[in-house]
Amino acid sequence: MDNSSGVGVLDKAALVLTALEQGPTTLAGLVGATGLARPTAHRLAVALEHHRLVSRDLQGRFVLGPRLTELASAAGEDRLLATAGPILNRLRDITGESAQLFRRQGDLRVCAAAAERPSGLRDTIPVGAQLTMSAGSAAQVLLAWEDPERIHRGLSSSSFSAVALATVRRRGWAQSVAEREQGVASVSAPVRSPSGKVIAAVSVSGPIERLSRQPGRMHAPAVIAAAERLSEVLRRSGAEG
Repeated sequence: MDNSSGVGVLDKAALVLTALEQGPTTLAGLVGATGLARPTAHRLAVALEHHRLVSRDLQGRFVLGPRLTELASAAGEDRLLATAGPILNRLRDITGESAQLFRRQGDLRVCAAAAERPSGLRDTIPVGAQLTMSAGSAAQVLLAWEDPERIHRGLSSSSFSAVALATVRRRGWAQSVAEREQGVASVSAPVRSPSGKVIAAVSVSGPIERLSRQPGRMHAPAVIAAAERLSEVLRRSGAEG
């Protein structure tokens, strides 16, 4: 085994995590990528899932788990999360709505950070919550700049269209109205790594009664500014997020 540490079970677990770095993987895919016996691959993946180092997507495939993001943040290595709190708090204060930072994880998007509106009717999305990639403005942003094959696969079960994603790319932000949940509207913009890859989406969300059926008219400038501030932090630190 390449790069063996001498502790076989850890080396095999590392093979599983490395295989999942490429995206959602079935058990058969894990077996093929790691060279492990099927029972071994399954046992390790389930054990890693118990510790939240591995999760499952909506199709039951294995994906990297939220605990990895939490550990990176705790170690001070995740510049995006380390900086997101104050920027999301300011976005919440400017818009008066709950603000979130989403990252894609396989066929899901995960709320990596949030700043909730302190009172009144609000859209509450807990940190760590896993939401679908088939609906919502953050899903549109996280899919819009993917390669054509991933866009095609994503659109097969989505509430939005290829035309909508083309609009997102053209104007640099997305909006949704009752797309993810009845009565809720949102606006999102992309966060980019130093290489220009979209690695996260900044969002504000709240009731349609306040955000209206054209929430981008109200909040797109503030959301774009927050996303650009986070992108600038990553550029200055040289971090790929």
